[in-house]
Amino acid sequence: MNRPLDLPDDLENTLVASGPRSDAERLIARLKELGWTAAVAESLTGGLVVSSLIGVSGASAVIRGGVVAYATDLKQSLLGVDATLLEAHGPVHPRVARQMADGVRRSLGRGEDPADVGVATTGIAGPISPDGQPVGTVHLAVSTPLGSRVESLQLSGTREQIRAEATARAVRLALDAL
Repeated sequence: MNRPLDLPDDLENTLVASGPRSDAERLIARLKELGWTAAVAESLTGGLVVSSLIGVSGASAVIRGGVVAYATDLKQSLLGVDATLLEAHGPVHPRVARQMADGVRRSLGRGEDPADVGVATTGIAGPISPDGQPVGTVHLAVSTPLGSRVESLQLSGTREQIRAEATARAVRLALDAL
């Protein structure tokens, strides 16, 4: 089997054969129907969300791009996450996810116009937690001109399984928001 990325089999199957791929196709189609664009800000998922979207034929018509802001300081400098929030709560927090989604809309928009949809992921995939929160703590956010949504989850499994499930849930959250 040809693989564009060297992914563990369980992660590749999750991204390609099941929900996220079909949800990604539906999300791309819905964005096209609306004439909207989307941008993605990722920490926990490290590019898996935007990769699942750009894997869909025709995605270039609606996907502006993605930012992997894995380091905390990048969440502030690239995405505009409030420094006080990051200092008080760290990078794994529902409001951080919301601000990442809002920020990526601005950062990856066209000129003065933001992208219509921002999707963001932050969390702890493990195997250890750098800040004491439980492994599997995940916060996802979607921001649109109509408002924003945040979903907080406690996932279980291996690092790869947590990242794959967070990817699937982020795509589903964006689809549900539209």
